[in-house]
Amino acid sequence: MKKSRAAKISYLEPEWTTGLPRLTAGFSTRHGGVSRAPYNSLNLGFGTDDLRAHVEGNRATLCRAFNLQPHQLLTVKQVHGTDLLLIDDENLDLSHFLSIEADGIITNQRGFMIGVLVADCIPLLLHHPAKGVVAAIHVGWRGAAAGIIARAIETMKVHFHCDPDEILAAVGPGIGAHRFEVDRPVREAFRNGSGFWNQISTEVSLGHWQVDLALSCCLQLETAGVRTENIDSVAECTCCHQELFFSYRRDDGQTGRQLGFVMLG
Repeated sequence: MKKSRAAKISYLEPEWTTGLPRLTAGFSTRHGGVSRAPYNSLNLGFGTDDLRAHVEGNRATLCRAFNLQPHQLLTVKQVHGTDLLLIDDENLDLSHFLSIEADGIITNQRGFMIGVLVADCIPLLLHHPAKGVVAAIHVGWRGAAAGIIARAIETMKVHFHCDPDEILAAVGPGIGAHRFEVDRPVREAFRNGSGFWNQISTEVSLGHWQVDLALSCCLQLETAGVRTENIDSVAECTCCHQELFFSYRRDDGQTGRQLGFVMLG
């Protein structure tokens, strides 16, 4: 993952964007906005207690950095499920999608940016260059355990005939295993679903485990057919790097949201 900048926006950009001039993809940091503490400064999430005017201003700043209007940025109402919003026709008005409950967006349409909001969960980006398809997926522990990644890739296969072997993936900044301790209900959700519990968990005390969500994402991507060399990952932990990222767990919920975003130009 490389550090990039567009106007006032500092972001992390997947290495595989090199040579793809009509693609924009990355993960925002907390820098470049107008929000005040504890949401300072580029808080992009409306679902916080930040002033709406500040969030709107931050979103406008992000959009201007990529030559977009604010209405060209599409996020949905994330609910820690596995539903995906699929957009395969031209939509001049994206506003009717904003209240849809989903945890991912998949599209082959150009000219608008799709994104997922996070503050410890994993933002996952997917791109199939030949078919011109992109996806932004919100992966928390519930989504990981319920198999949202496999569902997203299967949707790309069925609807757009994407070969998983050709999909490029970027696993964005999330909480590291050393800061993410869970209990038995989380373990049971993984054991009864997806997520490679034995490979991603380390028991640290009776009934408590540290869980590596990023590793779970990578293992699920590989199982779904994505080549290991096509997966780029952010190394930094959101909880540890307060200077770069918002973190729900570190800040007891009083924090902003960063964005994993992707757009076909």
